[in-house]
Amino acid sequence: MNPIQTEDSTRELRARTEGLLRALGAKTPEPGELSARTPITGGELLTLRPSSAAEVDAAVERAAAAFRDWRTVPAPQRAAVVRRLAQLLVEHQDELGELVTLEAGKIGAEARGEVQEMIDICEFALGLSRQLYGRTMPSERPGHRLMETWHPLGVVGVISAFNFPVAVWAWNTALALVCGDTVVWKPSDMTPLTALACHSLVQRAAVEVGANPEVHQLIQGGGEVGAQLVGDSRVALVSATGSVRMGQIVAPRVAERFGRCLLELGGNNAAVVTPSADLDLAARGIVFAAAGTAGQRCTSLRRLIVHADVVGPLVERISSAYRQLRVGNPLADGVLVGPLINGRSYTAMQEALARAQADGGELICGGERVEGFGDDAFYVRPAIVRMPAQTAVVREETFAPILYVLTYHDLDAAIELHNGVPQGLSSAIFTRNQRDAERFLAADGSDCGIANVNIGTSGAEIGGAFGGEKQTGGGRESGSDSWKAYMRRATNTVNYSTELPLAQGIRFE
Repeated sequence: MNPIQTEDSTRELRARTEGLLRALGAKTPEPGELSARTPITGGELLTLRPSSAAEVDAAVERAAAAFRDWRTVPAPQRAAVVRRLAQLLVEHQDELGELVTLEAGKIGAEARGEVQEMIDICEFALGLSRQLYGRTMPSERPGHRLMETWHPLGVVGVISAFNFPVAVWAWNTALALVCGDTVVWKPSDMTPLTALACHSLVQRAAVEVGANPEVHQLIQGGGEVGAQLVGDSRVALVSATGSVRMGQIVAPRVAERFGRCLLELGGNNAAVVTPSADLDLAARGIVFAAAGTAGQRCTSLRRLIVHADVVGPLVERISSAYRQLRVGNPLADGVLVGPLINGRSYTAMQEALARAQADGGELICGGERVEGFGDDAFYVRPAIVRMPAQTAVVREETFAPILYVLTYHDLDAAIELHNGVPQGLSSAIFTRNQRDAERFLAADGSDCGIANVNIGTSGAEIGGAFGGEKQTGGGRESGSDSWKAYMRRATNTVNYSTELPLAQGIRFE
């Protein structure tokens, strides 16, 4: 399976990384104690110097100062930066996609697809710049007009995760810039190099259209850097993507200073398969959703709830497909599953499999480590486990390619199983019965922010709002009216009469 000579390959990947950074206009970082590693070999690509407390403070101050002018620039003019960024992303899609592969371990198709998401959200934001609509409402007072307007909010702090190192940043940044906000980005300390490239591109876009490049700031480092950003009262909105535990830390700190939060946290996503489902279609959707990105998406399929009448043939189809999945170097042609991000993820996967089997689960296939990539690279075969019940380990999110299979006899019981976890991001049902589909989408059906019919749980389009409920955080990013999170609303009353009537008919004379 594409064996790698670790030391030689890491040197080669380091050289490729430096070349890609140059092509993307980013300077080679100053060496420091922050290590940028590649999950392909587990080796070190480059080191960076993390931002000091003084540098974080200065970055926020620059963003706050830039906001004072940026908020008065007409939205269609602000969109010029986003338009140019989209053009640069089109020009450099292959280079940025390869950098994502090197740093996050995604296969080439998924990495380029992530850059395509960036291009798509820029196009969405470009149109949005002429559609930041308010409402006009009828006033109860004669000679008065009642309306609402939307204004830029302020500095937006973006904290992103390793698994989508560039797309989620773009979701936030494209909308924030068009809405008149400035951005301070703290990327995952596991993917700092893609952040350098994106920061270079957005600043280049701003300069080339005559805008202030200070509207976007980049800070690098671990939890202490993120904590400083979260606690800064100059940051009006903190948009954070990560674990539930991270959200439990971030939300109270932001609330304490009366800031705003937009949280995208854990997902323990499930698909229900009914007796009428097209099993071939379902199997294709399930395999991609469960095994893609080595199970390291927030929308990865982790639980499969299948009617007892079709569980046998469906599991046979999925396990057959799993055994054919090519696991290996994501830079190689034909590979469908790349590495886990690091050894901690591998250990968490093995511990979860052991717990599942201790709970009576039957390991159908997968779970073993694929050798030949060096001691510090962690490639695994996606696993399928038949479970007798939804035990504690099934109710937890393990960020690895484990698919738990549960059975049901009644759709109401299936929906109860589906909703019986703390997370509420994405969900799906596979069925040819319209009544079952509508039941799943109803108010007492799926309790997730995303509910699909006859497609998997992953692969959201930017036109729709992205986000979930319960421990997923409740925030919404990307399309629809998600832009409202990045703005403040004002209700305005205009008296164009010569009288001064009071509301509710009150007289004060």
